[in-house]
Amino acid sequence: MDLQGLKDYFAANFTERGEIGASLSIWKDGQEILGLADGWCDRGKTRPWDHDTLIPVYSATKAPAAATLLHVLSKRGLDEESLVSEVWTGFPLDAATFGEMLSHQCGLAALVKSADVFDHAGVIASIENQEPEWVPGQGHGYHPRTLGFMLDECVRKLEGKTLGQVWNDEIAAPLDIDFWIGLPEEMHGRVAELIPGRTKPSELEKGFYGAFNNPDSPTRRAFTSPRGLHAIAEMNAPGAWLAGLPAMGGVGTAHGLAKFYQAAIGALDSPFSSSVREALGTLQISGEDKVLLRETAFTCGCQKDPVDADGEKKRHLYGKSQAAFGHPGAGGSHGFGDPASGVSFAYVMNQMELNVMPGERCTGLVALLD
Repeated sequence: MDLQGLKDYFAANFTERGEIGASLSIWKDGQEILGLADGWCDRGKTRPWDHDTLIPVYSATKAPAAATLLHVLSKRGLDEESLVSEVWTGFPLDAATFGEMLSHQCGLAALVKSADVFDHAGVIASIENQEPEWVPGQGHGYHPRTLGFMLDECVRKLEGKTLGQVWNDEIAAPLDIDFWIGLPEEMHGRVAELIPGRTKPSELEKGFYGAFNNPDSPTRRAFTSPRGLHAIAEMNAPGAWLAGLPAMGGVGTAHGLAKFYQAAIGALDSPFSSSVREALGTLQISGEDKVLLRETAFTCGCQKDPVDADGEKKRHLYGKSQAAFGHPGAGGSHGFGDPASGVSFAYVMNQMELNVMPGERCTGLVALLD
């Protein structure tokens, strides 16, 4: 691994690519081998960014959230092949498995009846009383927001407490993972300011943004339901950090996110059973995504790089290894682990990019891992 090249590229993110504050953490076989942090926590450049700076990571939260649900299922003798309806009787697909739900196959990406993002009961009622837009066997489409409510509801049914509480108490605390789904008030002073993107979408993103700007498109409906927390300013408010939203509300450090993936690939002893780790890394579905409008490949809650007919990767968001899995977050945050090499990676930042997938500030670092 080119550690000096990684250091140089990280530094160039600030001088050449418009980064303001960021952290990089790379681990191998249970140890952090590179931890970098630089820049500023705010656009006024009054608060230096350091290794302990926390930042909202949007959908990079989905991997720890999925692992939490799988952990809870495992404790109860259930797994990804179990039916969701066994746990959540009001779920609108009687025959759907947890694996199908976690891999975005259940056609519940957009709410028919509007509900507020802070109203868990209202969102769940809407999900329970609508017809899926597609069912397992008819493809998949990314559930950017509703997936978190579905995971949370299942954990609440099984544990009598929120997914965020289980994550924080049973997984993050014992492993000293500095990543939170529901950030305690005493930590709020460590959170950096997210800064809206100023760059134009890349050529790869234009199809998505064209659909996103169409109010009737599945893409727009999925990304705007439930309503609320659409503006960057709203995500900079403590209410967003406290809410513990499993699809998009995680707040953490790069060190914490990369350490989670060490646990997820079995490089650290953790509460995750071997069956949980296998579910996180095993492909469930791949193909054209009805919401993201590009080819995606999902495990139980994580993503992998799609492959072609010859088994070669079509892109390398997760490095060269076929075994690697993880999840990006809107704006540029990213994390993944590779059970084949024992390596995990996380990059978090506050200068948002107008990309759904990680941009060059992150992908350039990933390319230097091998």
